[in-house]
Amino acid sequence: MILIFTLASHPFQDSKAQTSKKTTPAMLNHIAVYVTDLEKSTDFYKNTFEFNQIPEPFHDGKHTWFSLGAAGQLHLIKGAKGKGNFDKNEHLCFSVPSIEPFIEKLKIQNIAYENWAGAAQSITLRVDGIKQIYFQDPDGHWLEVNDDHK
Repeated sequence: MILIFTLASHPFQDSKAQTSKKTTPAMLNHIAVYVTDLEKSTDFYKNTFEFNQIPEPFHDGKHTWFSLGAAGQLHLIKGAKGKGNFDKNEHLCFSVPSIEPFIEKLKIQNIAYENWAGAAQSITLRVDGIKQIYFQDPDGHWLEVNDDHK
């Protein structure tokens, strides 16, 4: 008798779990980067990544906002006291259709890049075939660019 009750009640428990209300996960709204020279950083992100600048509500000369498409926004905020000594593990990553033309743009802009191990002007080839490079913005924040095609 106990075995029959356990088998009979099991499907009910599964359907109850499936009908419970699911919550919506949080979504990224923006990434804020603290910078020393807003004009220099704005030019860097605009020219390097070709981000579209969008209106910001403060109009105080201390903010630049860029659209990152469906991913959200990038906010540059003036006020950092100096260039940081950031660890490469803490970085922003952006994907491009092909890494080689992006590297050519970096060379034209005289921006040094490296692979994960730190070898200058080198590309990391991940085990899944994705190519990636690392470089720093004017304040020392690490940036990764890869050719991930998800």
